[in-house]
Amino acid sequence: MATLTIRNVDPDVHRRVRVRAAENGRSMEAELRQIIKDAVSVNTENAEEINLAEAIRRRFAPYGGVELEIPPREPAGPPRVKFDE
Repeated sequence: MATLTIRNVDPDVHRRVRVRAAENGRSMEAELRQIIKDAVSVNTENAEEINLAEAIRRRFAPYGGVELEIPPREPAGPPRVKFDE
């Protein structure tokens, strides 16, 4: 297992982590391991389940969505191909 050393932690952050660890019945070290694990696993768990279109839909769903006017299709003209003579 790897070892991490974190220096210059704000005293208020240290206190809040100590309180959070006590509330969860863990040591500060165990609490910090859980915090790091939760932080890095949140994005990877859902990344494979949701495709880009679904992610965009979920992002804008709270705003009611958007109705776009789709213009009628027109027949394509003849191909514009030039052949060297």
